Parts: sequence; structure tokens; C-alpha cells
Amino acid sequence: MMTSGNAPPGGAGQAVDIARAATAELDARGRVVAWTRAAERLLGYPAAEILDHPAAELLAVPGDTARVAAVARWCRAGDGWGGSVAARHRDGRELQLAVQVTPVVDGAAEGADRERWSVLALEEWRLPGSGVNQLMLEPFLAHAPVGLAVLDTDLRFVWVNDVLERLIPLERRLGRTVYEVLPEPEAEAFQERMRGVLRTGSPVMDYEFRSPTYADPAQERAYSASFFVLADPQGHRVGIWYMVIDVTERWRAQERLALLNDASVRIGSTLDITRTAQELAEVAVPALADFAAVDLLDSVIRGEEPVPGPVGGTPTLRRSGQQSVHEGCPEAALAVGEAVQRAPSSLIARCLLTGESLVEAALDFDRSGWVTEIPERAAIIRAFGYRSVTVAPIRARGITLGAATFVRSRRLGPFVADDVRLAEELVARAAVCVDNARRYTRERIAARVMQRNLLPHELTGGSALEVASWYFPADAPSGVGGDWFDVIPLSGARVALVVGDVVGHGIHAAATMGRLRTAVRTLANLDLPPDELLARLDDLVIGLVETRSADAAVEAENASVAATFTGATCLYAVYDPVSRKCTMARAGHLPPAVVGPDGAVDFPELPAGPPLGLGAMPFESVELELAEGSLITLFTNGLIEACDQDIGVGLSRLGNALAAPGRTLKETGGRVVEALLAGPPSDDAALLLARTRALGAHQVASWDLAADPAVVAGARTLADRQLTEWGMDDLVFTTELIVSELVTNAIRHATGPLTLRLIRQDVLICEVFDASSTSPRLRHARTTDEGGRGLFIVAQLTRRWGTRYTPDGKTIWTEQMVDGQAGGSPGGAMP
Repeated sequence: MMTSGNAPPGGAGQAVDIARAATAELDARGRVVAWTRAAERLLGYPAAEILDHPAAELLAVPGDTARVAAVARWCRAGDGWGGSVAARHRDGRELQLAVQVTPVVDGAAEGADRERWSVLALEEWRLPGSGVNQLMLEPFLAHAPVGLAVLDTDLRFVWVNDVLERLIPLERRLGRTVYEVLPEPEAEAFQERMRGVLRTGSPVMDYEFRSPTYADPAQERAYSASFFVLADPQGHRVGIWYMVIDVTERWRAQERLALLNDASVRIGSTLDITRTAQELAEVAVPALADFAAVDLLDSVIRGEEPVPGPVGGTPTLRRSGQQSVHEGCPEAALAVGEAVQRAPSSLIARCLLTGESLVEAALDFDRSGWVTEIPERAAIIRAFGYRSVTVAPIRARGITLGAATFVRSRRLGPFVADDVRLAEELVARAAVCVDNARRYTRERIAARVMQRNLLPHELTGGSALEVASWYFPADAPSGVGGDWFDVIPLSGARVALVVGDVVGHGIHAAATMGRLRTAVRTLANLDLPPDELLARLDDLVIGLVETRSADAAVEAENASVAATFTGATCLYAVYDPVSRKCTMARAGHLPPAVVGPDGAVDFPELPAGPPLGLGAMPFESVELELAEGSLITLFTNGLIEACDQDIGVGLSRLGNALAAPGRTLKETGGRVVEALLAGPPSDDAALLLARTRALGAHQVASWDLAADPAVVAGARTLADRQLTEWGMDDLVFTTELIVSELVTNAIRHATGPLTLRLIRQDVLICEVFDASSTSPRLRHARTTDEGGRGLFIVAQLTRRWGTRYTPDGKTIWTEQMVDGQAGGSPGGAMP
């Protein structure tokens, strides 16, 4: 019985075709040992011309010799072979034959020399099936536009089509294993998948891989391979066939899309101009170029506004970012931050001038004059084998910010149009980020300049305090904060210490800080007690918030400002060196630290009070008596919260740093900064240290006076005697006039008891205390008035004068220069 597995080509029931089939017999060496009449009719060769000749001589394609050897190995390993073979007729015609090779079983044969093979051949067109069958398909598959290959179960190549033959010639492929033909990584991946297909019978679809081209190993292409099993009619797996498609363009499109997506994530991660430029270079290498350099205008790096349009002339460019496939960028002639040297004919200069990308797909050292204008650059280009360069302008919002240079060697080949478009897209995305960083830099610089100008440059505590301060602006994207501090001289040798923190960051916080500092100085000159000063300051902040909220309805920009500005905190303290008492009040601020002369650290319990701008509760003052040499420490939360830990840990570290006795203020402050600030703070940090001094009997003289006009002469005498003792004879006359006027006014317009006090420091202070709350008023008396000229005379003789209210009354005070120059005019009087 004949089955489809052992039936000759043509199938059952095709007697006419079987009769025309040619039959031959081959020996073990592939020589023809038997030739039939049908074979002679089919190919035109008589038996005398073909017997004992290799059957391979009948093939039409010379390369099929290797295929014959592979088929012979296949036949010996199995039960034969069937397929399509192109043969040459004796008259030169090419015939496509359906061939069936089967072994001849001869019991008398012994050994390999007696091996025989029966070959049955028929012209392909004589087979049934309307002319569409396996044998007719082979020529079409051989010339298919995709790569096709057939391998046996040992994964040796049996057949490949023209596409794969062009990659690797047949003599290097047929009969060889995948490891002998393909590169090791590719062969390992192919074998793993083909073994799986042979084992399971399930195909593997669309396996993508990259491989160097055989014509130019430096160039890489992408392929997609699919693997399928070959089975005989009985279902036995006899081999593998696979299909390979070149998907380089699809792969490159995906790579470009992935690169753009990566760029959108990586470029612009910060608002630092140099970092953004470096991110552009890092994204471009190695995906787009072997070396990338980003050069920005010096004015852009400084945050200034460049001139719109192309850039001509010779503006300074600075290297802002660079990256290379070689570690350390050895081909970079410049370091980041250095000025870029460029000739007028260079690609960068022409790119900035035209505002368009320039490409030299193939560098020609003889024609590209700009390459050889700088010998060092020419040597680098030759040493690293650079062959292609693209320069793209960095432009955003109509202004040119700089230029980006991309260079390739043979690794990536020359720049093509798609590469240039990709480079321009990367640069365009980076340009917006660079311009945003430039604008942020400009605002940050403006805020810092404003903050630096609004903060005190020099602090002095006079004879009452020794002071020192430290300020560290925030190193955060949101910009500088609103922390501030001040030391304000007051009347009666007293000194005010203040520290505050405006909520928010940026130029608006800095401006608000300046307004609050000015307001505090103004209120301090009114000699208000700390709690009342904070109450007045609270009203001011409430007014600021309400004003900004009203403006927000008109201007959207101010709306965001009003939404972020919610208030401020403040601590205000007044130290009196005569009584050694310090009065403090705080509005939502951290309490101060007070270090005694023995090194003991204490954080006084002050009523917290609400932050400024809420107007919820009244403020309370606390009065402390401090020993001479005590250290008052005022600070903002940025100092103790910079270590990223609980505020209690920060306060503990602050106390430990302050505890060491016998240190100067600079040493103490340095120790505090070292203990609490490991790096740039995320919020502004301010530290103000003040060591107390006391004024002794040799600097202060005080007398109680009766409310009687007769004591005025005695008061002048007491003042004269004291000034003579202090060696201030040049101030005796003016002081007599001042004492006489102040005591007379107190007796006439106030109530007793009265006290006269003189304080000697860098100025001479004269004070008269009374129990009345009425305030003297400076006025210009008319010529007919009998009085009203006393305070006017006092204002002319003193540097400044004023009124200070106390719980028991008021104090009228004056200050005179100790050198006897009584400077003064009504403009110097206190309001």
C-alpha cells in the first residue's frame, strides 16, 4: 500500500506523470551508476555521457553543490529527501525538477561503498495542484525580500534564500551550525529559541535583535526573527525554518521616540543653568552622538536677558555642559565654565548668526577650513576619528541662548536628516528648560541682592552688648526666604534685638522682610515695649495681607502672592545695661537661648503669641535679669531644622554648642553652625549672638529731685560736678541749659517725684523722669510769646531727643556728642 509519505512526486493516480518520471541511481560518492531512458529524455544526456560522473554536474546553480552535500547528510540521517532542484538540460535550458531521493535496500551490499540512492525526478509543472505547490514556491522564496533559512535537527543550515546569502555566502553557511555561522551572542539566542521550537513545536514570533552589518562591522542594524518547526507527513519534526526581517527603520524610530521621552524626563530636573546644559549633553551621548558640547552665552549664565534674534559679533560663550563616550571627555579642549574660542568661519559662529542648524555629514579636512584654524582642535578631531558634526542653535521664546554641538565617529556613521531633526528636537526641549533656569537665576539673583541690601551690613550693640551675626540663604528651588535680624540702639543706652521669619520664599518674601524690618525700626524708635511693638507690627502685617488680597482680584500674579503669604514670626527683646534687665516678647517665633557666665544654657519660657498677621490674641512680655557676660542667642527655625530631625534634637544640639564657656562670639557662632548646618540649608537660617555688658557707677549718675522750682539751680550744679568728674568740661555749658530746661518743664507741667540721670558712653545721655504721661511738644514760638522756646533750644544743642513712656510715667531724654560737637537741628529730634 502506498502512502503520502512514501509516494513519489506527483501523487497516486498520476500514472502518466509517473511514466514520464526520470530515474537514476547514485553511489555513496554521488556518482551516477544507473541512468534510464526517461532520464535521457528529461535532461538530454545519453548514458555514455553521464555514467560515472558526479550528479552535481547536472545542477544549474553552481552553489547548489554545498546544498547537495547537506542533502546527502540529511538523507543518511533519515529516510531520504524530497524537494525542488534546478537542473541544466544538455542544450543549456534550465529545468526546475521535483526530486525524491530514497535509499536502495540491498541485502547483499556490505559497507559504505555499497551504499546506493534512487533518484526520481519529474518536471515541476507536471505536478498536480494548479501549479501551486512546494516545488514551485521555492524559486519565489529564494528571491523573497525577507531572509529565509532551513536547518536540520542538529541546527545545521540546509537552505537559505538570496537575502541571507548576500549577508553570508553559501559556502560559509550550508552544512554549518549556527555557532559556526553567526556571532556568538546572536548564535546563542538563536539556538535557545530554535531548541525550544523543536522541543515544543510552538513557533517563536518577532524576536528582535541587533547585529553589526557584515559589510561594515561598525554599523549596527536591527532585525526581527520568527522560528517555525518543519515536520514530515507523519508529524516527525525534521528541522527548523526561520524568517528574518530588517526592522532597522522601525527600531530607529522607536529609539528616537524613546530618546525624546527620556529627554523630557531627564532634562530640566533642576533650575540650575549649568546642570540643565549638562543634562542635554548626557541625553545625547551615546544615543545620538559620540561627543556633545553645550555652549551658552555668558549673559545667559548670569541670568541676563539676551538680545532677541540671531547673535552676531563676538559675544562670550562658555562651555556649560559636555559628555563623551570616552571616560573623562579627553577630546574636550575646554573645561566646564571656560570661554569658548571660535573662529568667524566656524560652525558655531555661523549657527549663531543664521539661527539655523548646520551639518557637515562628512568632515573634509582639506575643505573644512574651520577645522584646521585651531591646531589643537584639528589634532583632537583626527585622534578620535570624528567624521560628522551637527551644530544646532539653542533658542527659546525668540531669543538665542547658545549652541549645541554633536559629533560622530564611525561608531554611529554620518548624520542623516532624521538625526538632525532629532538633535533639533532635543535642543528645542532643552532650550525651554535653559530659559526657565535663566529666568529663575535672574529672579534669584534679584531676590538675593534685595535681601542682602535689606539686611543690616554692620551691627553694633554700643556699650550695652557685644554682637555677632550669621546668615545663610536657602539653597532651594523656591529661592531665598524672608529670615531677618537686627540690632537697634534705643534711648537710655538700651539696645533692641530682633529676629523674624516671613512665610514663603522668593523676591516677594524678601520685599516683605524689608518692609517689616523698616517697620520694626520705626516702632522701636517710639520706645514701645516689646508686647506693644508686636501688636502694632501685627496690625501692619494684617494690612499687607488685606492689600494683597484686594490686588489679587485685579492682577492674577498678585493672587498667587497673596495665597502664599500668610504672615510672619518675630521675637523682639530690649536689653537695659543699667538695670541688666532684658524684656522679651515673641509672635509665634522660637524662644531664645540664654547662656549664663558659667556656661549654663536656658531656654526661657516666653508666651508663644500668635504669628503676625492673624490678630488672634494679645502678646505678652517677660522680663529677665541677666548677669553681666550673659549670652543672648536669637535664631530662626532654618538653623535647628536643617539637620532634618525633630526640633527638640535641634535645640539640644544648639544648647550643647553654646555651653562651652570662655569662647569669643565668632568661635561660639562657628561652633553652632558646624553642629547644626551639615550643608546648605533648605530654608534660610539666621543666628544672632549678643553678650551683655553692664554700666557701673562710674558711667551712671542719678539724683532724686523735689517738684520745686528751687531745685533747678541745684540740678545744674549736680550735673556740672559730675561732668567735671568725668572730664567733660566742654559739655558743661550745654548740659546746664538742657538740665535746666528739662527739669523746669517737668516741675511746671508734670507731677513728682522727679529723677535726673546722666549716662556716659559714646554719647552723653541726660534723662529726666516724672510721673506724668503728658508728652512735650516741639513748636516754633511767636515773637510775642513769653515761653515755648525751651525744647527748640534743646533740639538745637543735642544730637537727638525724645520721650519714653514707663509704667509709672515718662522719661524725657537727650543725647550729646562726647566730643563737644552738639550736632543737632530740629530735624534730628524724635517725632
